[in-house]
Amino acid sequence: MISAEEALQLVRQYKVTLEVEEVALLKSLHRVLAQEVKADRDFPPFDRVTMDGIAIRAEDFLSGLRSFPIAQLQAAGAPQTSLDQAGTCIEIMTGAMLPRNANAVVPYEVCIIQDGIATIQAEQVVKGQNIHVQGSDEKVGATLIAAGTKITPAMIGTLASVGLSRVQVYSLPKIAICSTGDELVEVHETPLPHQIRRSNAYMLAAALLEEHLQANLFHLPDHPELMHENLSSIIQEHDVVLLSGAVSKGKFDFLPHVLEQLGLELVFHKIAQKPGKPMLFGTLPAGKIVFGFPGNPVSTFVCYHLYFRAWLQASLGLPPQQQSAQLAQPITYKPALTYHVPVVLRNEEGILKAIPVSTTGSGDLTSILKAKALLSLPTNKTEFKEDEWYPLTLL
Repeated sequence: MISAEEALQLVRQYKVTLEVEEVALLKSLHRVLAQEVKADRDFPPFDRVTMDGIAIRAEDFLSGLRSFPIAQLQAAGAPQTSLDQAGTCIEIMTGAMLPRNANAVVPYEVCIIQDGIATIQAEQVVKGQNIHVQGSDEKVGATLIAAGTKITPAMIGTLASVGLSRVQVYSLPKIAICSTGDELVEVHETPLPHQIRRSNAYMLAAALLEEHLQANLFHLPDHPELMHENLSSIIQEHDVVLLSGAVSKGKFDFLPHVLEQLGLELVFHKIAQKPGKPMLFGTLPAGKIVFGFPGNPVSTFVCYHLYFRAWLQASLGLPPQQQSAQLAQPITYKPALTYHVPVVLRNEEGILKAIPVSTTGSGDLTSILKAKALLSLPTNKTEFKEDEWYPLTLL
C-alpha cells in the first residue's frame, strides 16, 4: 500500500504521449493546442479608429481652428483615404483605417455637423486620441498562444484572426468504462431486492463529458472466463480502461487476476486513503492504461477526480491544478490514512473556507450531490483544526 502522494506522482509519471491531429476551428474548443500560434500581421494591422466622428490634424485644432469642412466619408472596411487639405476633416466610422495625414479622431458627441461643416465643441484635442495604433497589441511574429494551452472561446477568436480555419490539437484517448458485478441491472430496469441499478458507469461517463471526452460503456459479469474474453476485446479497442468494482478482496473480485492474465504491469494496488483504499493502477500491452476504481460510488467518484484527471492533465501537457482551502470546522480522524473530505465552499473576506459534508461512508452516493470539492487531510496527524490550510480538489 502506498501513500496518496505517491499514487498521484505515479499516475502523472505514467502519462502517455498523445498524437497530434488537425480539426476544424470550432471543433478545437476545449481541446489542447499542439501548435504555437503566432501573429501573422500586426495587431491591430493598421491605425484603427475607435469612435465614430471626424478625423483631423490635431495641429489644426491647436492653431485655433474649430470648424472643419467635411472632405469625404470613410466607412469601416473601406480602403484608406487621405486627408490632403489642411483645415478639413474626414467623417469616419469605428473600425475604419485612419486616413493618411490625420492624427486625431473627435467623436460625434462633441461635434455639431451642419451644412457639410463639423464644428468641434470640445475644449481639447490630443494627437493620437481615439486611435488604436498599429502593432500596439502585438507585433507580427509574436507568440499569441503557446502550445499546450486549453482552447477557450476567446482563443477561438484569436485563432480565427490569424487565419487558422483548421487547428492542430492533441488527440483524445479512447476510453472504455466497465462496471462489474452481477448485482447490477440497467437504469431502466426495476431491481429485485438483492439488486441495484448501474449508476457508477453513468456517473463516470458524465464526469468525462465535463472534460469533453466521450466514453464507451460496458458491463463485465462476475465470471472469470467471460470477464477475460470481454475485457480482452475492450482493451484492444481503447487506450484507457476505467473499471468500477471487483478490485478488492471479495470472493468474486476476479478482476486483478484477469488483468494479470491480460498482461497487466501493476503500478500500485491499494492507497493509504479514505475513501478509495483498494484502487488499482497499471499498464497493459501496447501502452494501454487501466484504472481500477473501488465499486462504492463515493470511492469511484473520488478516485476519478484525484487520479484519472491528474493523469489526463499530465498526458495533455496541462499543468497540475494546485489549490487549497481553510478547514471551516475541526475534524478528528485517527486512522493513518489520507482522508479526502467532501466539502462545500464559502468565500469569507477573500479566504476560501471548506465546510465538511456529512456522510455515512463510501456507499453514500447522496453526499457527493452536495459536495463541491475534496479537502485532503494528511496522515501525519489526527486532529485537524479550524482555519488550517489543506489541498483542495474541485469536483
